[in-house]
Amino acid sequence: MHHKENTAGNMLDNLIETISDAVPKNKAGKFFEDGNPAFSRNNMDKLFGRQNSVHQVFGGGKSADLLLWRNKKISSSVLAGATLIWAFFEWLDYHLLSILCLALIVGMVVQFSWSNASSIMNRSQSEIPRLVLPKELFVNVAVSVGGQVNQFLGFIQDVAIGRDLKQFAMVVLGLLAAALIGSWFNLLTVIYVGFVAAHTLPVLYEKYEDQVDDFMYSLFGQIQSQYRKLDSGLLSKIPKGNLKSKKAD
Repeated sequence: MHHKENTAGNMLDNLIETISDAVPKNKAGKFFEDGNPAFSRNNMDKLFGRQNSVHQVFGGGKSADLLLWRNKKISSSVLAGATLIWAFFEWLDYHLLSILCLALIVGMVVQFSWSNASSIMNRSQSEIPRLVLPKELFVNVAVSVGGQVNQFLGFIQDVAIGRDLKQFAMVVLGLLAAALIGSWFNLLTVIYVGFVAAHTLPVLYEKYEDQVDDFMYSLFGQIQSQYRKLDSGLLSKIPKGNLKSKKAD
């Protein structure tokens, strides 16, 4: 087991080294030379003006420690467990109902054997262990899931009535992209890919933060440059109409 955990940690380190070698280490000069105050490195040291550390952005608790691989044994075990569950359902073509029924059968056989062994050994049935899930568990799960769903629905409605065409278009494109991805993969695979991304991208960004920031700023600069070319060559030539004459009429 210890060997498998070390192997998973070494694989992550090798992945980090490979990606870091592919990330350009040059500074994003063009974007900052344009004098854009919103993305100037003089005004913000981190991407999008972030001042806190990556660990603090993720809450600074045990969840942040898990996502940022503070304990490689725990993080690698969680990632390996998620991979095992995904492979169990996706590759071996098992179904959730089948797994639940088989688990219940195994539990019944174990308790049946324990009960008969207890009667043979003259033990009381009260000593037989019983599995009882606390009610608070279901309440906490329902409250957490319901809060996230309501927050998402509230965000969607705020965007729909907010009269911000840019934000509205971005959200619609994001939902269309999610629908397209959902047509390629099933829900389990999408959840697994998101889980793997959540357990690899943050630690990659934390370890090579400066290189990623420079790369993203360079990318923003290229997008800004292409938009200016498009605006000067095409968008600015679109007739907008004479508003003054319409008001006078």
